[in-house]
Amino acid sequence: MKARIIFMNKKDVLEIKRRFRKEACTFTRMCGCYVDADHNKITKIGETFLNLDDAEYFKYLDIAKKALSGTLGNNLLELDFPLEEEGTGGRQQFLMGLRESKLKNDDLMDTFYDMIIDSYDYVGNYLILIFHDAYDVMTKTSDNDKLDESEEVYEYLLCAICPVNLTKPGLGYREDENRIESRIRDWVVGMPDTGFIFPAFTERSTDIHSVMFYSKNTNEPHSEFMEAGLGCEAKMTASEKKKVFQNILNDVLGEDDEENNKICVEIHSVLDDTLIANGSDPEEESQKVELTQDILKNCLDEVGLPQNMADLILKSRKELLPVDTLVSEVVDKKAVAEANKINYIADLKELLEAAAIKLSETYSDDDALVKEIREKI
Repeated sequence: MKARIIFMNKKDVLEIKRRFRKEACTFTRMCGCYVDADHNKITKIGETFLNLDDAEYFKYLDIAKKALSGTLGNNLLELDFPLEEEGTGGRQQFLMGLRESKLKNDDLMDTFYDMIIDSYDYVGNYLILIFHDAYDVMTKTSDNDKLDESEEVYEYLLCAICPVNLTKPGLGYREDENRIESRIRDWVVGMPDTGFIFPAFTERSTDIHSVMFYSKNTNEPHSEFMEAGLGCEAKMTASEKKKVFQNILNDVLGEDDEENNKICVEIHSVLDDTLIANGSDPEEESQKVELTQDILKNCLDEVGLPQNMADLILKSRKELLPVDTLVSEVVDKKAVAEANKINYIADLKELLEAAAIKLSETYSDDDALVKEIREKI
């Protein structure tokens, strides 16, 4: 696998996503395959995208937009191809050929559908959609003004895998018979559960060594498809990393002990303070704060955790979480907010008690104001 120092960022994603509008869209072709629960290909489609009627056109655009939605590092993961997948017979090479065919080669399309069907673990019917586009990337000045000249043509494929579900049973009005009766149940295409865009669009340029992967469910992101389907090493989403980190703390501290729960929340609070101190923005490459062993050790030291417990947490973090895990990916913001609320109330009670004592030095304990303050406490 090639060393990576630059990754697709939020601006790159938004630049492509903005093209999925009627006035900006340049999709040349769209193909698809409807697959049933037994992994059979029921029907296939192939359309010149601009020839679709408006109703279908906008529905398909919505699906394309959804496959590039969510948070980088959680819903959207940039996956790298290992070197063997970039050689003859590799998945990256296959996708390069599919892109060059502009989705017009039926044999390649069938191979592509089979690649997904054989590797995508899903119970139920689904629709595989794939779009081809060629985006003329305009040169930008340092102040982000566009110049009327092309920097390069970014040619890419966007794939969306959408669940197809049967509508719920119910009653409906039959206009032709002027009566109420059981309505006909239809199979309806939903928004994508999984998708990808190849090649990735990094620093406003084509990156053939990686693919941007989309997952709606960040707790179960179809890692089997990342590996067996795309030939990439699976990556953990931020949601998965947070769950693993919390499990590490629970295993070492114990999750049923009130005192240990307080320590756990304090660890999250100290890590959150680290983010605040660094002005971290997890979607800006320059402002990301990694959960290094040193940062975690300093956090555990500040909390005052016994050395044997701290060592176990540090060891588990090293073994179970990726090296590039960010602090923002493991911090439980809800727990921190709840702890801050409790601390604020405690501080307020302490302040009111001090005020009541001060007032009682001037007025008697039976004074109405003193009584009211003590009742509030």
